[in-house]
Amino acid sequence: MSDIATIMKSDPSGAELVKFAEQTADQLVHHNLTRAQIRNIFTEVRKIEALWDNRHEDALRRLNMLKPKLDYATARNNSVQLLRDVLGKAIDEVNAAEGGERDKRFQKFMDLFEAILAYHRARGGRS
Repeated sequence: MSDIATIMKSDPSGAELVKFAEQTADQLVHHNLTRAQIRNIFTEVRKIEALWDNRHEDALRRLNMLKPKLDYATARNNSVQLLRDVLGKAIDEVNAAEGGERDKRFQKFMDLFEAILAYHRARGGRS
């Protein structure tokens, strides 16, 4: 299984991202993470995405604030831990880049989260 850094820095075809997302979603289903728990986080991520082009600094601040929110969600329910770990590492990779590369990595972050959400649903993740 590829690691987050490899997926975020390379993988131009997206094949490794898709494989990683599928494996991650399988584990999330196994750990009984609910669709509602993922959707709560995904809603915030969509808001960040809407800000990304026009209010970049605000979007980056909100992206970084997602990490403590994920820690809080994990403290309330341990089934969020794997998602927190994956998204936290992806956020670190977005932060490690600058300029156009940061934009590319943010898009990969979005693609990764969307793929995890889709596979979680397809694998029968509970409501």
